[in-house]
Amino acid sequence: MEKVLYEAKGGFYPILPACPVVLVGSLVESKPDFTTVAWTGVASSVPPTITVALQHHRYSLKGIRKNMTFSVNIPSEEIIKETDYCGMTTGVDTDKVKDCHFEVFYGKLPTAPYIKECTINHACEVVQILNLGSHELVVGRIVETYVGQDCLTDGAVDIQKLKPLTFASRGYYALGVRLEDAFKCGRTVNLSGNIQVNRPPPAK
Repeated sequence: MEKVLYEAKGGFYPILPACPVVLVGSLVESKPDFTTVAWTGVASSVPPTITVALQHHRYSLKGIRKNMTFSVNIPSEEIIKETDYCGMTTGVDTDKVKDCHFEVFYGKLPTAPYIKECTINHACEVVQILNLGSHELVVGRIVETYVGQDCLTDGAVDIQKLKPLTFASRGYYALGVRLEDAFKCGRTVNLSGNIQVNRPPPAK
């Protein structure tokens, strides 16, 4: 494959095939607020830790900094318009909960509002907030998770049933079809059978 040096208008840009779309919830001035975020990801599995990147002017950051908590809600295709709306508007002069007809509920953390219409809800306690330039990276440790009962198959989360949204090239995309089994299909690369699976050492 031939390669070319690629730069966007503003210089180099973090290009990924797709990013998961989430609704980050916080309590700002005693009012639940939600903002749409695509710059998000898993930071650690033990303890369970995720990150969300928010621009400095985001109204939700005010509540996150004050309470040091937030929620991560996974929207489905069914609420794509509401999800986009939460990213276009600000909670300064907009009641997103009212406009989107969200049903809000709370769990372990009273300052981390959940959206009932979302398939998965995580409550997070802030571990660290890093100023990385255009965005502040909020690192949160998951302390509680809710999953829609209809999104389970044999007791496990079924990604196809979640119908999650991904973001790329200024558009929303549906999740593609399953291609292969992870930690399995790669075994065909080396047919010798002497594959040492890269796993963490056992805890002492």
